[in-house]
Amino acid sequence: MDEAQTPVGPVVAFIGLGDQGLPMATAIAQAGYPLHLWVRRPASLDGLGKVPHQRHNTVGELAAACDIVCLCVSTDDDVLHLVGEMLEGLRPGSVVVNHGTGLPGNAVRLAELCARGDVEVLDAPVSGGRPAAQERRLTTMVGGPRSAARRCRPVFRSFSRHVVHLGGTGAGQTAKLFNNALLMMNQAAIGELVELAVELELDPGRLVEVLKLGSAASTALSLLNTMVRLDNVEHLARVEALDMELFDRALREAGIDSAAVTERGLGGAHGLVRLLHHLDAGTTPPLTSPGNPGRPTT
Repeated sequence: MDEAQTPVGPVVAFIGLGDQGLPMATAIAQAGYPLHLWVRRPASLDGLGKVPHQRHNTVGELAAACDIVCLCVSTDDDVLHLVGEMLEGLRPGSVVVNHGTGLPGNAVRLAELCARGDVEVLDAPVSGGRPAAQERRLTTMVGGPRSAARRCRPVFRSFSRHVVHLGGTGAGQTAKLFNNALLMMNQAAIGELVELAVELELDPGRLVEVLKLGSAASTALSLLNTMVRLDNVEHLARVEALDMELFDRALREAGIDSAAVTERGLGGAHGLVRLLHHLDAGTTPPLTSPGNPGRPTT
């Protein structure tokens, strides 16, 4: 354990030191909260540098030492598996927080699982990507008991510009899926306009840059050639398609027909590679649907 600051507030566990998780965990420790960690691979700790933390050998040992357990891992299955392993160690009255993107129905299942041990659960997915996590300006969308949300809010504020409690269990996941769907629908609209610009022999790159400056400006536009680049666009397109499939499944589980929105969002995800090639003024590939290799580790 590195030399730590004077403990302030709850003891916080964090699992998932990926692109977003690492800067989130760093922010928690630098805000003065005692940070406890469990990792599958010791090399995952290298990015922490001298950030004060204590490492545990098992998730059960980690859970027993902490008041708030935060997970920022790839899938709902990962979350349910890890929480299942730590159930016996979780303290009554503690809070489990899922910062990953998943199904509202699985948020409910997780809450039911933890309720047996008098443990509360929050679904609190984040939006903004690694740059926002590094700059501590993520948006955290919270679902679950209001009392637990109040307890965890100061921890969330360590890495967030906005923390919004949206309602009961699953509300945070629903908001995140809607956020992702709208981003992809906007990308679909941008792609359609860029195709028209190409037909008119306008420079699509210059067009997009001027649209960013006008009343058409949007996050979907601002991400192009900044966070979304030729070197990562295929990976991001696959992730987006997976998120859109989660959106569709969540709405179907709720008995709602979202086919039109899902189709529009998938169009944005599947057209992202072509859009980026247009903006690069290079060879533009044909419209294709990215494969589905599984959600990447976060």
